[in-house]
Amino acid sequence: MAIVTVRYFAAASEAAGREEERLDLGAGQTLGSLKDALLAAYGDPMSRVLRSGSFLVDGVVRRDLSLPVGERVDILPPFAGG
Repeated sequence: MAIVTVRYFAAASEAAGREEERLDLGAGQTLGSLKDALLAAYGDPMSRVLRSGSFLVDGVVRRDLSLPVGERVDILPPFAGG
């Protein structure tokens, strides 16, 4: 079982309608699995965020969707000016 705390920031929070949630993704799940779950739950608004945003996994930016999820994943939209 992989329970992950997902935190949403800025546009990601708006797309999800919340700032944080805990998801049970099952054992051995990847960032790709998390992305699929988020797209299924939040649709096009989350798709726009994830298209150019980043995953911060346990404090480290990850873009490889084959990597395992961590205990905490922050969903970061692209930020202006940075």
